[in-house]
Amino acid sequence: MSDTPLGFDTLAIHAGTAPDPATGARQVPIYQTTAYVFRDADHAAKLFNLEEIGYIYSRLTNPTVSALANRVVALEGGAGGIACSSGHAAQIMALFPLMGPGKNIVASSRLYGGTMTQFSQTIKRFGWSAKFVDTDDLGAVAKACDKNTRAIFCETIANPGGYVTDIPALAKIADRKGIPLIVDNTTATPWLCKPIELGATLVVHSATKYLTGNGTVTGGIVVDSGRFNWSANDKFPSLSQPEPAYHGLTFHPALGGMAFTFHSIAVGLRDLGMTMNPQGAHYTLMGIETLGLRMERHVANARKVAEWLEKDPRVEAVSYAGLKSSPSYKRAKKIVPKGAGALFTVSLKSGYDGCVDLINKVKLFSHVANLGDTRSLIIHPASTTHRQLEPAQQIAAGAPPNMVRLSIGIENVEDIIADLDQAMG
Repeated sequence: MSDTPLGFDTLAIHAGTAPDPATGARQVPIYQTTAYVFRDADHAAKLFNLEEIGYIYSRLTNPTVSALANRVVALEGGAGGIACSSGHAAQIMALFPLMGPGKNIVASSRLYGGTMTQFSQTIKRFGWSAKFVDTDDLGAVAKACDKNTRAIFCETIANPGGYVTDIPALAKIADRKGIPLIVDNTTATPWLCKPIELGATLVVHSATKYLTGNGTVTGGIVVDSGRFNWSANDKFPSLSQPEPAYHGLTFHPALGGMAFTFHSIAVGLRDLGMTMNPQGAHYTLMGIETLGLRMERHVANARKVAEWLEKDPRVEAVSYAGLKSSPSYKRAKKIVPKGAGALFTVSLKSGYDGCVDLINKVKLFSHVANLGDTRSLIIHPASTTHRQLEPAQQIAAGAPPNMVRLSIGIENVEDIIADLDQAMG
């Protein structure tokens, strides 16, 4: 191949992989093994000292899983990354090298309900905390960042409300505060948005969704830009100072732009064990091969469905940022110029009961707690994914009682519309 940068679809097929040197197998093999034989004692010592790259134990690294991580890194334009067991695992893995007891993150108030719970409840058990802020209020975001803040967290396109985040504006605040910006790019995918190009330090994905695309895998990805100076201040001792959890190695001076990635492997995956299985990584690699093709269809279908719904007298509101009526429309043109994704919400005039009736009557749509499948999916967040939140939190997160979330698939769009039409009565 030439030195000219490869296009997205080419990278989606080829990045991170090569024919198997032992057999010539063209597809990435599933390396279903726990451990790897060292050449000799010196080789083993070099691997454990991070002086040589290789494989030790599959809780840390595995060739199939590494190929997946490398492919997503290439698509996101990052320096390094890791694949782990779920999107929630990826969020903890992203925070783990940064945080400590008494430290906090500033997070968007428009996040997936499970993330809201993870950040508002579960991370307290680590001694961490989160401050939820409306990221449209940049002054409030800046004010919320204090001496113990270690990151700002947002989603490119918020789940479920379809809100588009001003990533460059948040990146500027993070830079001024000397902390990383972490962006969940699950609902946009790198086909629609590359947050690193917009100033993000770390990108996380639930590979369960669009990356795999067929509802067969639970997985997560963390991609590091490799651009953050972890040694610029004393906020990140796990990376800038001798790490007692890894025989005193000082990761950032020793490994530079790969410090975060190697720490996540050598300490994070070693001790937290949030490992992705090689078969799941294999399925996701195959899914990514068609990511560009699928996303083009997802977006085209979503736009047509949203336009139809907006005109329907049974509908109170549609949250899709691809509609000119959306408050996020102008921002979407800047952040996700190829389209506003395929996830949005519909508020019905018939209220909570109308939403339940709709879900019970759809035939083509699948009623599941997932998104990003080739199939069209539907769920009522107020009674499921956001059930654990108080009513005010549900509304703030874009999940009021009279709203359903749609994940538009790649079926014939006429069939999608017909199913919604008959189900709304």
